[in-house]
Amino acid sequence: MNIDLDLSFTLQMLLFAALIVALKPLLFDPVLRIFEERERRTDGARDEAREMQERAGELLEKYEAELSRVGRAAAEERERMRAETTRLENEILAEARAGTARILDQGRKDIADQVEAIRFDLGRQSERLARQIAARALGREVH
Repeated sequence: MNIDLDLSFTLQMLLFAALIVALKPLLFDPVLRIFEERERRTDGARDEAREMQERAGELLEKYEAELSRVGRAAAEERERMRAETTRLENEILAEARAGTARILDQGRKDIADQVEAIRFDLGRQSERLARQIAARALGREVH
């Protein structure tokens, strides 16, 4: 191979160098700045996405903790209401039993009073009948 380094080669090299010097601030530097800005924004977006993901994780943990707390509070309230309901039910049943016992006692007393009144009436009627029988048998009145 035979390389000829003549004036046209030198002229082309000088023209190339002049273009590099002229295009560097006009074209290459702005393009490189655009690439750097794009890279910076991409990295910033990744960092922001990572921060948002971490924040979302924290919010999810807070949400789950709050949900758990609310669930425990609801269970405690449900248990308290169940205990209160049981207590009220027992009170109502005790009152009903006491009322039933009072009604039964009153009924027994009324029956006993009626039996006593019937016995008393039977006693008076038996005396009267005995006098009537004696009076008929004796033919005179007995006192």
